[in-house]
Amino acid sequence: MKLTPSSRNSTLEFYRPNYNTALDLPFVDGGISAGFPSPADDFLDINIDLNKHLIKNPSTTFYGRVRGNSMIDAGIHDGDLLVIDKSLEPQSDKIAVCFIDGEFTVKRIQIEKDTVWLIAENKDYQPIKVTKENELLIWGIVTNVIKYF
Repeated sequence: MKLTPSSRNSTLEFYRPNYNTALDLPFVDGGISAGFPSPADDFLDINIDLNKHLIKNPSTTFYGRVRGNSMIDAGIHDGDLLVIDKSLEPQSDKIAVCFIDGEFTVKRIQIEKDTVWLIAENKDYQPIKVTKENELLIWGIVTNVIKYF
């Protein structure tokens, strides 16, 4: 899967997926034991294309690389790659990429009757209450996280 840079800021780097080529990776379909080892060589003849499994709406999907640690308790760490779908409706408790007051951020959204909250998943960060004075665009919903080690 080749990533084509789209734009960058201090919090997220955005990429457009490249669907012109397929990347078929070996896939262990029978599961991988987390207990006693099991023979897996019999399953290595099956392949998987991650674009087909991670992306439901190709024309509205982007990748974004995380910068920072405000979402570590949700399992999202600095350097992880987010799969972001701009066509999904924002809903409470979803993790979203938001554009607030000229900056991108990734936060869990909480939508109440008259208020939207952007909630970090790290106790070191306070929730952000969106007010009339803020300019907010919920840019897309995070559908998958690809871990960076």
